[in-house]
Amino acid sequence: MLNNIVKKEKLAYGVHLFWIENPIISKKAKPGQFVIFRIHEGGERIPLTISKTKGNMFRVIVKAVGKSTYELCKLKENDYIKDVVGPLGTPSEIKRYGRVLVIGGGVGIAAIAPIVDALINVGNKVDTILAARNKESIILEDEFKDSENLYFATNDGSKGEKLFPNQLMEKLIKEEKYDVVWAIGPALMMKACSEVAKQHNLKIFVSLNAIMVDGTGMCGGCRVRIKDTLKYTCVDGPEFDGRDVDWNSFLTRLSQYKAEEKKALENYLKIVGEPTWL
Repeated sequence: MLNNIVKKEKLAYGVHLFWIENPIISKKAKPGQFVIFRIHEGGERIPLTISKTKGNMFRVIVKAVGKSTYELCKLKENDYIKDVVGPLGTPSEIKRYGRVLVIGGGVGIAAIAPIVDALINVGNKVDTILAARNKESIILEDEFKDSENLYFATNDGSKGEKLFPNQLMEKLIKEEKYDVVWAIGPALMMKACSEVAKQHNLKIFVSLNAIMVDGTGMCGGCRVRIKDTLKYTCVDGPEFDGRDVDWNSFLTRLSQYKAEEKKALENYLKIVGEPTWL
């Protein structure tokens, strides 16, 4: 059935995997693209990166950070997503580069999974960094075993090196010549990795998780400044060269509804109580 939750699995605290039945999206989706969910009538529109496809299903991995993602993570197998729009956005620029470094931070690991597979399939040698707060937050590790080298970075040193991803990236760049880099994860992580890439004159793709409404370029909500030009994340991105992103304006726009989002989550939790499902 369309948009049926076929499988749900908890990967870490507040991080949930969903396989959704939708043959149109599963057949057309390419690495780097995303969908927009609306859970119920009047619900917020939630952009989510497509993490994998299989048969008539596609996979998304969700981190609960606000009211709408809490609501989504509360759904169960055999529930339905009311609306799913996609695949949206420009696919990742997959071609034979040579040596590629791909970095996934937190739930951004889900986004790099199809990109790493596609890069390897066209003949690239891919080194992958999986980064998270601690070892319990590293997800999908088994899906990166075809990487040339697989590295781990955790904030507390519980798995791999006790480094931030940009620090491990800097270390590897001094040891190996890379032709291009992908870095997908929290905005501050992508900003820091982009600064390293800029210092080494190295192209770096980042995926901007902008505030988004319609996903078609009509509303303008996801506009970002790339060099001196306004771009729309939903149709021009979501991937851009991180060296060209105006990170200060992007981070400011990301936090513009922070107070409203906090209030919405507080009100939701007053209704549903302790979020034991996270």
